[in-house]
Amino acid sequence: MKISRYYTRAGRDPYADIAFEPRRSEIRNPDGSTVFKMENVMVPSSWSQVATDILAQKYFRKAGVPQADGSTGSETDSRQVFDRMAGCWRAWGERHRYFDSADDAQAFQDELCYMLAQQIAAPNSPQWFNTGLHHAYGITGVPQGHFYVDAETGELQKSRNAYERPQPHACFILSVKDDLVNEGGIMDLWTREARIFKYGSGVGTNFSRIRGENERLSGGGRSSGLMSFLKVGDRSAGAIKSGGTTRRAAKMVCLDVDHPDIEAFVNWKVVEEQKVASLVAGSQSNNKHLNAVMQACHTHESDDDRFDPRRNVRLRQAVAEAKRALVPLNYIQRVIQLAQQGWTSIEFPVMDAGYESEAYVTVAGQNSNNSIRASNAFLDAVETNGTWELTSRLDGKVVKQLPARALWDDICYAAWASADPGVQYDTTINEWHTCPADGRINASNPCSEYMFLDDTACNLASINLTRFYNTETGAFDFDGYRHAIRLWTVVLEISVLMAQFPSREIALRSYQFRTLGLGYANLGALLMQMAMPYDSDRGRAVAGALTAVLGGESYATSAEMARELGTFPSYSPNRDAMLRVIRNHRRAAYNTPSEQYEGLSIPPVGLDPTHSDEAFVKAARTAWDRALQLGETHGFRNAQVTVLAPTGTIGLIMDCDTTGVEPDFALVKFKKLAGGGYFKIINQSLPAALRRLGYNPEEIEIVVAYCLGRKTLEGAPHINHDTLREKGFTEMELGRVEEALQNAFEIQFAFNKFTLGEAFCKDVLGATDEQLNDWSFSLLEHLGFTREQISSVNEYVCGTMTVEGAPHLKPEHYAVFDCANKCGKKGKRYISSEGHIRMMASAQPFLSGAISKTINLPSDAPIEDIAKAYMLSWKLGLKANALYRDGSKLSQPLNAALDDAAAAILDAAIDDSLSDAPTPVVQTAQKLVYRYLARRRTLPTRRRGYTQKAHVGGHKVYVRTGEYADGSLGEIFIDMHREGAA
Repeated sequence: MKISRYYTRAGRDPYADIAFEPRRSEIRNPDGSTVFKMENVMVPSSWSQVATDILAQKYFRKAGVPQADGSTGSETDSRQVFDRMAGCWRAWGERHRYFDSADDAQAFQDELCYMLAQQIAAPNSPQWFNTGLHHAYGITGVPQGHFYVDAETGELQKSRNAYERPQPHACFILSVKDDLVNEGGIMDLWTREARIFKYGSGVGTNFSRIRGENERLSGGGRSSGLMSFLKVGDRSAGAIKSGGTTRRAAKMVCLDVDHPDIEAFVNWKVVEEQKVASLVAGSQSNNKHLNAVMQACHTHESDDDRFDPRRNVRLRQAVAEAKRALVPLNYIQRVIQLAQQGWTSIEFPVMDAGYESEAYVTVAGQNSNNSIRASNAFLDAVETNGTWELTSRLDGKVVKQLPARALWDDICYAAWASADPGVQYDTTINEWHTCPADGRINASNPCSEYMFLDDTACNLASINLTRFYNTETGAFDFDGYRHAIRLWTVVLEISVLMAQFPSREIALRSYQFRTLGLGYANLGALLMQMAMPYDSDRGRAVAGALTAVLGGESYATSAEMARELGTFPSYSPNRDAMLRVIRNHRRAAYNTPSEQYEGLSIPPVGLDPTHSDEAFVKAARTAWDRALQLGETHGFRNAQVTVLAPTGTIGLIMDCDTTGVEPDFALVKFKKLAGGGYFKIINQSLPAALRRLGYNPEEIEIVVAYCLGRKTLEGAPHINHDTLREKGFTEMELGRVEEALQNAFEIQFAFNKFTLGEAFCKDVLGATDEQLNDWSFSLLEHLGFTREQISSVNEYVCGTMTVEGAPHLKPEHYAVFDCANKCGKKGKRYISSEGHIRMMASAQPFLSGAISKTINLPSDAPIEDIAKAYMLSWKLGLKANALYRDGSKLSQPLNAALDDAAAAILDAAIDDSLSDAPTPVVQTAQKLVYRYLARRRTLPTRRRGYTQKAHVGGHKVYVRTGEYADGSLGEIFIDMHREGAA
């Protein structure tokens, strides 16, 4: 192949125009202890500290790298990583005749090095981990049971060492037979999964071949059913930390909607979440009542009858209350017996709802994403109130009939209650299948973007869309975009060539089909820079066009490689089916009438030229014209070429504002600074969007200040340098406050003893030690400022974190800045679930695979909204959808912006805890709790979870808040004591 240069020049260092600088990368525990630190990490000067930390902490090889003094150690320069990956891809490609000349090979390597350094594109994490370690440094290692197919001979081989052939694939699909212990069966599957999890990758499997509960066994018995085996697999996955780290194994479990055990599968996580709630509530009740029984034994005046409930009135009451709380009688008796033996307390484990808690570890179903494979026949039956049949896995006979709507209602309730199952639209998936001659598509990877035959794998890469957009001129660089697509398609193809795989079957089928997963990131940021609402016809048209260019150009490149190197081995029997799919992709680019599509039950959402600029439409259609023309002539090198992946970690290393196909999460976020600390930033697309909308520099500055704040008290109303000087502040204290305000979430965080010093707070401002040590104490209120004044100044200094209500900004422009969530306290707008789904539908017709995206719904969304979202996804031609309703998991922290329902629950808890307290005490407790909830997300870790107290009406009110290891909110305990009491 000929490789043209777009970013570099022959004979010149690809990094010549890129400035590099040394950085420090450090991560610390909350107690200040250092977890990781590396000095002099060389990265491009344009990189953020977050991208630097990802590279240094995750992607640098830490051992075996030759050093200048002859020893071996760690990578320290980003160019080492870029060079080893690009050099490895070039070496394998050159060895197997992918390039016309050495000059083409060098151009290939140089262009990739430049794109990596400039954050134009990035491969998936396994490439950063593994690729080039042997090529660049000679690192080998003991073989780990991997296989590959020799490209020259076509023979299956066992890998000779761990790194000569890297493991660059992230996504796997495994098959499972209805067999217990033989190869390819159930217990063998757990071993194959473990090998994938160990190296940080994810896997999905369809379990529909496994017999349902009570189906006959060959030995004459009855099957224990699918669910019993899924629980074993869940335990196996839970025992393996992905990549040897603390991250859970990534696993997808799929089940066809006609499986005999489908009802149990649908409700699996619902029941397990109920078990967690029972464990949490029960353990707390047992702990409370059993310790009360123990204390009652030791507070009775008489030693003779203190253990006799008939004579010890307090013990009798404690036992009665324990019985009413359903504490087992056996445990009540045990506690009394232990008290007789001299015990004065009992430790009964109290469980909580944290995701890593003992309660969640105890129950099943927590280590996988679950999805239903729903056919058109089932969804039609739902719509027509028809009957649905569950069939035997042995002979296909009907084992149960039920209303399709009843099963659908169970699916939607389960998704509402537990965030699972998702839905994969089986008929749609297989009607877009390029290789049906080799079997059906049954499953996906854990994130649902890779969908292909069982026992295959996919390696991913993503292109950063904003790198091709000129915010000054509004032009999109289609030439650069096409260039990047072409080169990265070649990278992924070479990665199949050089890879090793965790099983014989995957190695063989990956060689036969050569599936790739090229995608993009930063779509949400691009649309904002273009001043287009994410949820709009124009925004969807841009997304559709760019996805079309991605898919068409990647297939065209695949056809180019087929011309030079031959088609994928299984192309011939699938030629007609694959070209039919390519023609359907092209029809979508031309927005063809639905009746002209070939073999599709549900027509896709085509690219509507009335909502898109001519350049975008032309680029999209030209790409698919080329793909079809070259494919008809030469065939294709790859059965699939594109997916839209989550781009989590690689999005960070490319400094993307948004991941994959997602909109921005929120306009204002906190970002880590070089050398430590955090900096409050506004989405950098906002000023560019305002310029595109026609606002002048002064208006833009005002809108940005409204959203982000002015970060100073100079010129602020009520609380400013002048009013503070009147309170006794000197220039030194004002300087300290101003410094603290640069990154403050609320201005009150700059007014405390840590910023101003204890001596100044006590001697000049008149605060007491008790007040300064009280978390709820407001120094500004102590100085005489009202809450209304503080709130007004807070917006002036720290911003509203939303554009809603900003001076000069027209309400009709608000939609451009809509995010996935409400922004700030004043923000009301957010992108609806339908907006997310329609965006996915605009991209889906141009992808080989599917889209990894979770549709978020607010906590008050009814079950009906779940059903509507799943149905809309089907009718718009999506291949899969997963929904997450805010609050559907017990382990989710309570939102800081409490809605009415959560507030009512909290009020009830306070009333119950202080049922006998005077009204002022209850009100004070409520204020403490609400204040904590409103601020907890931005507090330094050392100040979270501490006891808060206040004095009111002759009482001391205490509010103790617990937190889990992951930082989520734990239990809230409220208590009161009279002043002077113990």
